Amino acid sequence: MATLLIHNAHTVATQNDQGEELRETSVLVRDGLIAAIGPASEMPHMADEVIDAPHLLLVPGMVNTHHHMYQSLTRAVPQVQNAELFGWLQGLYPIWAGLTPDMIYTSTQLAMAELLMSGCTTSSDHLYIYPNSVTLDDSIEAARAIGMRFVATRGSMSVGQSQGGLPPDSVVEREEFILKDTQRVIERYHDSAHGAMTQVAVAPCSPFSVSPQLMKDSAALARQHGVRMHTHLAENDHDIAYSLHKFGCTPAQYAQDLGWLGDDVWHAHCVKLDDEGISLFAATRTGVAHCPCSNMRLASGIAPVRRMLDAGVPVGLGVDGSASNDGAHMLGEARQAMLLARLRKSLESPRPGPDGKLQYGCDTAPLEMTARDALRLATRGGAQVLGRSDIGQIAVGLCADMALFDLRSLALAGGAVHDPVGSLLLCASMPAAYTVVHGRVVVREGQLATVDLGPLVERHNRMALTLTGR
Repeated sequence: MATLLIHNAHTVATQNDQGEELRETSVLVRDGLIAAIGPASEMPHMADEVIDAPHLLLVPGMVNTHHHMYQSLTRAVPQVQNAELFGWLQGLYPIWAGLTPDMIYTSTQLAMAELLMSGCTTSSDHLYIYPNSVTLDDSIEAARAIGMRFVATRGSMSVGQSQGGLPPDSVVEREEFILKDTQRVIERYHDSAHGAMTQVAVAPCSPFSVSPQLMKDSAALARQHGVRMHTHLAENDHDIAYSLHKFGCTPAQYAQDLGWLGDDVWHAHCVKLDDEGISLFAATRTGVAHCPCSNMRLASGIAPVRRMLDAGVPVGLGVDGSASNDGAHMLGEARQAMLLARLRKSLESPRPGPDGKLQYGCDTAPLEMTARDALRLATRGGAQVLGRSDIGQIAVGLCADMALFDLRSLALAGGAVHDPVGSLLLCASMPAAYTVVHGRVVVREGQLATVDLGPLVERHNRMALTLTGR
């Protein structure tokens, strides 16, 4: 039985139900699962591999609940740098029509490398465009080679511009084929076991690119096979206007009508989710993937995350597509979520005094989000949204998915000495020193250990130029 020992970690932020933060603690891993946690002085200092960690902060591996990994090939494309969502998509659809299986494989690995090196151990990916014989298998094979825990979603688009949809007709698929291929990948790859490395979800792209019938049929297929469901919802004002015009209801009402609410469903963004929508999501335990960087990049707005959490909506974090975020740093995403929530509070909370005049002085009201709240979104929150009870915290019997950060780093100087956990989110975002997935060290001393990064980046950049015709 393969064993790994994290010996004498400076701090372990467990993210367990009690929120324990343990000092001078060791974590023993056996066969991919956490076997023991205890004071370093009481744990044996022996294993197949030992990481001495007196200068390291250990947190659960972060969980990314929404991504479009192929989009790393179209980062910072000039013609859409300043576009909002619909214009951004319309500028990129024709480029993405040139994607090939090799491009999907390579871009998936590059995106996963970036996630792993930022301390993310589990990621979903929403692949909804399948030109030139691309299949979801290309993404799954890439994940297995690089060593990331993966929730692959079989996305789809079926309503092109000729039918009133947003995408060009050249990039949509027939609905009969979509359902047949979705069933194929579920039966071939989905693993529901504790510690599963590969799972599959059903993911029609959005209300403006698939038909109501496909949404209903996809929900039925997913529930027949016991897998999760994912789509985009209420991302910006144009999204709301499209739903009101096309379907005569809000996106949340549309989701309810089609059977797309429930504890087996999570929606990306929900920036414009109204009070009724939040109540519907809370009552049905429908999850939300909050993507703060992308929402700012595309000028979509600020999602009401605090209101969602207070109402009981499950919320996790997502980096979203690499062409709407232009990065996939999960720790950075958590920090941005915290800062954006605080900004939202300042925008929504005017401070007139009792006499109606502006009041100056100390504001004792609690902040919208603390550093520990943000870390919880990135770990336990993401695990809940993906329906995973076996990841997201450091506890015996759970998957050994961990990220370790060097408290001696420049980014944390002057911060880690006061609050190691708080400084991780409040100070500048940094790469992980070690990332462990199911007991396997995939990032060691800041370097990717499973794939040669230099050739991967070179191959990826050549493909990016080919794809854009430059």
